[in-house]
Amino acid sequence: MEIILKQDVENLGFKDDVVTVKNGYGRNYLIPHGFAVLATTSAKKVLAETLKQRAFKEEKLIKDATKIAEAIKVLEIKITAKTGDGSKLFGSINNSNVAEALATAGQDVDKKFIKVEGGNIKRLGKYNTIIRLHRAVIVEIPIEIIAEAN
Repeated sequence: MEIILKQDVENLGFKDDVVTVKNGYGRNYLIPHGFAVLATTSAKKVLAETLKQRAFKEEKLIKDATKIAEAIKVLEIKITAKTGDGSKLFGSINNSNVAEALATAGQDVDKKFIKVEGGNIKRLGKYNTIIRLHRAVIVEIPIEIIAEAN
């Protein structure tokens, strides 16, 4: 079954992509939840016209995202956390903590666009995070988790 995505769907595609999925997944999940529409010939024509009009706006968005990406690459993100025995943390560090650290550094990024390597961080050390600012602009930045001074 061919469908047109109305919004980004994790591990499937981005908004306005035409993708092929199994019939049950499309009919029972994607279409009823409003994530996609059936890719009929008329829907494909409307999509082509929309993409043509959006190409100019897309170019500006990519430039802005690239500018933000360059600003983020030079940042050194250090997150302090309470620790127990050795290097084990009380609780964990996730994408919302990284978003807060970026905000204090002056770069406002929505937490849903940040992916922490391994999901949740539970130990001190250096880790990588992936930030998707645009479908064409993805930045990988290192973060360091350090112990909070008592």
